Amino acid sequence: MSTSSPVQVAIAGEALIDLIGRADGSYEPCLGGALYNLCRALARQGVGTQYLNPLSRDRWGRELAAQLAADGVQLALPTPVGEVTSLAVVNLTEHGHPDYAFYREGVADRTVTAAGLIAACAVHGSALQVVCTGALALDARDAAIYLPWLQAQRAAGRCVVVDSNLRPSVMPDLPAYRTQVHAALGEADIIKASDEDLDHLQVPGTDALARARHLLAVNPRARLMALTLGGEGAWLLQQGSGAQWFAREAQPLAVVDTVGAGDSFLAGLLAYLLRAHAQQHTSAPAGMADFIAALPAAAYQQALRHALASASLCVQERGCVPPSWQAAQDWAVQHPALDQRP
Repeated sequence: MSTSSPVQVAIAGEALIDLIGRADGSYEPCLGGALYNLCRALARQGVGTQYLNPLSRDRWGRELAAQLAADGVQLALPTPVGEVTSLAVVNLTEHGHPDYAFYREGVADRTVTAAGLIAACAVHGSALQVVCTGALALDARDAAIYLPWLQAQRAAGRCVVVDSNLRPSVMPDLPAYRTQVHAALGEADIIKASDEDLDHLQVPGTDALARARHLLAVNPRARLMALTLGGEGAWLLQQGSGAQWFAREAQPLAVVDTVGAGDSFLAGLLAYLLRAHAQQHTSAPAGMADFIAALPAAAYQQALRHALASASLCVQERGCVPPSWQAAQDWAVQHPALDQRP
């Protein structure tokens, strides 16, 4: 895949090796990290994507870089660094959900600064429309890196996307972690959260949808929120209007594991929105955030369906194997989704 496409999306956060537990007690190494997966998933859907963090010169770092290149992701920092690659030990629950333990002290992807991220984004000018972060980048110990960068990107008129994607089991100070996650969400134009994220954030509400509405309401800068419910489907919620859209696969999936499912979902959503934006603003593009706020209802439903299809294809593979744009489109046509909760 070519890496010459203009960069539309810049992504900052972890790139690591998932050591996924096998039934026999051994571990299978897989390339991973939520933001790394998001890079790959966006590029595979035809979006010009850049990864902003450095990678290690060790074996794993070289493999991470090679896979990004194969998928068409550009590196803001192509020269590798001496620090080692982050590791995550992943044991799957009986339902196929990943349970993580991370090894991230003195690692390559954390050797980045807010100034470095801001400078890397500045070179793309108006072509860069969206910036994304979340997951381990929301560690309170890295607040001085990512929060100033998000604030600078918002000031530059870019659409800010934050995927909460919490990992509370590996954070030493949970109150500080929650505070940092909420601070990052306060800068977002698009928020993504799962029902489990809302529980970890202690968002009030009688159920996941009510909690999602509350989280959106207390973050008035956000235009749109995506709420994922695993096998129970997903919602899109619009700020202000109260409008909401739902989609769920009509038939059960042959789930292998859910590693990368949320990342593939978010990539599918952003890829759809970016493609719609490009088609409707070919001469003088409007800002992505304003464009998203003005979409017709049918476009939101179609974007959600494409995102769901992207996640559905991913969970049928071992590890994170994001689909192409066409594969997700074909799945959505061949497997019509439910648009109302049963």
